[in-house]
Amino acid sequence: MKKTTIITLLVVIVLPIISYLLVENLSRDAVQMPRRYFYDTVVVKREKGKEVNDTVWHKIKPFKLKNQFGKEVGLDDLNGKIVVANFFFTSCPSICPKLTRNMKRLQDAFKKTDTIVRFVSFTVDPERDSVQKIKAYGDKFSIDHDTWWMLTGDRKVIYDVALNEFKASIASEGNIDTGFIHTEKFFLLDRDKVVRGWYNGLDSVNLGKLIKDVVLLNMERDKKRKRNLFRK
Repeated sequence: MKKTTIITLLVVIVLPIISYLLVENLSRDAVQMPRRYFYDTVVVKREKGKEVNDTVWHKIKPFKLKNQFGKEVGLDDLNGKIVVANFFFTSCPSICPKLTRNMKRLQDAFKKTDTIVRFVSFTVDPERDSVQKIKAYGDKFSIDHDTWWMLTGDRKVIYDVALNEFKASIASEGNIDTGFIHTEKFFLLDRDKVVRGWYNGLDSVNLGKLIKDVVLLNMERDKKRKRNLFRK
């Protein structure tokens, strides 16, 4: 069986099974949530007369870039969605087409629950990847433009976001050219824009884990809602 067929079966058939099992396990508090990777500082505060440490996790800072329709957008415009992101360029002859196809499979897997997650692809070659080019690139892979942004714009902004916000060099274990980013990683952000995982976008096992983690992050939000309701 071809690898692409395996991936398709994974995202189309296995997702509902994973979701069901996770719901069952979560009721027993048996699910380990995706970890947070980077913190900005640790704040000491008082609770019930005792000093406790409160970790301030690193959030992707606000930015504005142009999407495939020429509209200036940023993560703040996604209204608290879970985000799966990657970095590409339209003239890439090697991993980028494979990554885009696999991202499209992920998008298809969440088609019936498209209120949960959004997909974002940053071009690392914005000088050549115009709005028109990235739109045509998305059309080539038949992506759903409503839930997937392809972004271009100021190169400094894109590289700052990649290296200092998503920590792409760390995710790639330092094996990345900071002058021209080329990575196979998919990055997962929770609704607070905190990095919760990175995954090899060319590997079917990693894609399966990514699907699972998206479902878990959605459940994390539901648990927070319930806790807040009980506090009122």
